[in-house]
Amino acid sequence: MKNRSELREIIMKVLYQISILEHTNLDYNIEELIKEQLEVENEFVTSSVYGVLEHKEEITKLANQYLENWTLDRLNQVDQAIIYLAIYELKYTDTPSIVVINEAVELSKKYSDEKVTKVINAILDGIYHDGEQNGAR
Repeated sequence: MKNRSELREIIMKVLYQISILEHTNLDYNIEELIKEQLEVENEFVTSSVYGVLEHKEEITKLANQYLENWTLDRLNQVDQAIIYLAIYELKYTDTPSIVVINEAVELSKKYSDEKVTKVINAILDGIYHDGEQNGAR
């Protein structure tokens, strides 16, 4: 059984694959992509992947609000996948904000460079603090 950190890494990989396949206009099956990464079905992975895809437009707009002189589409697809997952968890799940931000930063440290890790942290921190001021958790 994988822990949540490992599951988030799988979600990031699936979102990355979807991004590549969409960019190259290739057909794909979300369930098959998940199965390739995960030996046992997992509700957290499945609901997160579908949740990100369902809210992708809103997540993109929100991320872009916190990127200074930059847009999400200028980051590489791995970094985008990390951001999509983290914002999805911040906005649409009950996962504690500190856990979401920490997990995203750790994934970024593993897959991105230090500058991008700082950008990801800044985006999520901004969303968290603005949400806190607006009565969110």
